[in-house]
Amino acid sequence: MGGMVDRNGDAFGIADITVDLGSVAANTTEEETVTVVGLSTDMYVMVNKPSLDAGIGIAGARVSAKDTLVLTVVNSTAGAVDASSETYKLFWFKPNSTDVGAVKV
Repeated sequence: MGGMVDRNGDAFGIADITVDLGSVAANTTEEETVTVVGLSTDMYVMVNKPSLDAGIGIAGARVSAKDTLVLTVVNSTAGAVDASSETYKLFWFKPNSTDVGAVKV
């Protein structure tokens, strides 16, 4: 999993990952895990599903443990959906410091 480091010491990159979602039950949300070597819990991640599977959506992504990506998958249909294996894009970001100070809104 390659990447770049900016002048502040923040690291980031994009990787292709193979994701084969299991069958997702009707009208539910579930978590699916994917092994991605190089991920750590201090990283922020975002994924892009490359195609449309009616009713299936990726509601979120997080790193739950070393090398473990967790996707929150939604099925909004009245029946189970088993999406095909695909190559997703994973964007990852690892800040040099998480001490960004107060945020004013």
